[in-house]
Amino acid sequence: MNLATKKSSLSPARQRLLRLMQTVNFGRIEQLRVSGGDPVFAPPPKVIREIKFGAENGPRPEQDLSDFTLKTQHSELFATLDRMGDRTVESLEVQHGLPFRIKFEEAIGA
Repeated sequence: MNLATKKSSLSPARQRLLRLMQTVNFGRIEQLRVSGGDPVFAPPPKVIREIKFGAENGPRPEQDLSDFTLKTQHSELFATLDRMGDRTVESLEVQHGLPFRIKFEEAIGA
């Protein structure tokens, strides 16, 4: 499996998802369509923002960087999207601007 290590190596759709996670910082992205492993933003996903009192709630500072090395969580998310193919992510939980947990429906073979 070839995992991207830099933001600049991601497709534009994956870069957009990365920026969205950094903007959300804490919360969830719901009903995100995935086609061929890439996120699709039409229709736009639903964003549920979580505010933590006494914490830094703004966008992540990395959001303004033109390029940076991806964290392990990013690589695992994009590898999961590759395996998903064409589906809808029910919920992508984001903590500290990083993907934390993903939920999607999966058919179980008989």
